[in-house]
Amino acid sequence: MYDFANTIFSSNIVTVFYPFYLSETLGKSEEMNQIASTFITYSNAISSFFLVLLSPLFGVWIDRTGKKKAYLVPFTLVCIAATLLMGVSSLWHTDQQWMGLNVGIIGVIFFFMIAKFFYNSGLIFYDSMISDLGNSRELPIISGVGVAVGYIGTLVGLVVYPLINGKHYENTFIPSALLFLLFSLPIMLLYKERPAKAAAADAQKSLLSGYREIWETFKEARNYRAAFLFMIAYFFFNDAIATAIAVMAVYANTVMSFSTSQFILLYLVSTISSIIGSFLFGYVTRGIGPKKAVSAVAVILIIAISIASLTTSKSLFWIAGSLYGVSMGAMWVTSRTLIVALTPEDKRGQFFGLFAFSGKVSSIVGPTLYGSITWALASSGNIASRTALGSLLILVIIGLIVHVRVPENK
Repeated sequence: MYDFANTIFSSNIVTVFYPFYLSETLGKSEEMNQIASTFITYSNAISSFFLVLLSPLFGVWIDRTGKKKAYLVPFTLVCIAATLLMGVSSLWHTDQQWMGLNVGIIGVIFFFMIAKFFYNSGLIFYDSMISDLGNSRELPIISGVGVAVGYIGTLVGLVVYPLINGKHYENTFIPSALLFLLFSLPIMLLYKERPAKAAAADAQKSLLSGYREIWETFKEARNYRAAFLFMIAYFFFNDAIATAIAVMAVYANTVMSFSTSQFILLYLVSTISSIIGSFLFGYVTRGIGPKKAVSAVAVILIIAISIASLTTSKSLFWIAGSLYGVSMGAMWVTSRTLIVALTPEDKRGQFFGLFAFSGKVSSIVGPTLYGSITWALASSGNIASRTALGSLLILVIIGLIVHVRVPENK
């Protein structure tokens, strides 16, 4: 149920209605549409920066105390409170300006960054709880059910769509926060945590040990050439995927002239494509091997971004959105399988931790690149967004060039 709950936040706030809100309130012209895109991507990047900065501490907290729910609940409540404050700020009618922006809009941006930071931070504790729920045979089923229920949460979260009443996207902030709270109640009230006893060595860890462990793992990873090369490739792949998620709503709306209802339908189709891609590429990976499967996914991603950045046809953009959905789901499946194939069993946990950290870092770089391009080329109108989206091709191609160099054997 927590998968169900947190997906409502990530879908409603991060992907759909926050970008639409900024696009509507700031985007009074083609030039201002680009400025809106810059604020969307920069606010995502700043939130990710603080996550990268502080997430190593959270692992130390878990090691020291053995507790997860004790941290998950307050982090979730802060995220919900910040989302509520996004709604309050958006409804604050004031003529006060700061740096050329209405103070109410600045409040929405500020509380969005807080909400997203605490949302992603809470997931660190939540994801680590799965090891307490079953044995090695049961965990894949539990994980799979969680993902499936999360996708259902995406659909249920869209019940707030009628509240926009024209283009008042801010009307969805408070209801989305309340839905997040409602469906988080089962884990808050009913889940009984049995905290693992922290080892004496873990209890003595300094807070800075989290950073030291990441650095030591990084240095050790260089001794495993295949895994290290793929980590670099994955950094660029994830860069492009994370950025596209952040900008897909405003790009479809401002560049492709999709209405809100058309984008919601496109978003649902992309989500279904992700499910299909995840399922099909499980078999593709088994058939041709994980390295070739990752290459195939990268090619699909290149095709999707190329079409989206160049086309003026809505029909072709639908195709691009569907292909992107396939690549997003498939990359998750194929990359995890390849990590397992390339890493020694006794160090697999370290490598997965390093890949997760790399993913967090990449979620800063891509949005910052996109936002900087739309800012610099704002006077060019929609050409700025097309150029920014096209720049993601460079990231994927670099990733593919590095990936080709990954040795087939361990």
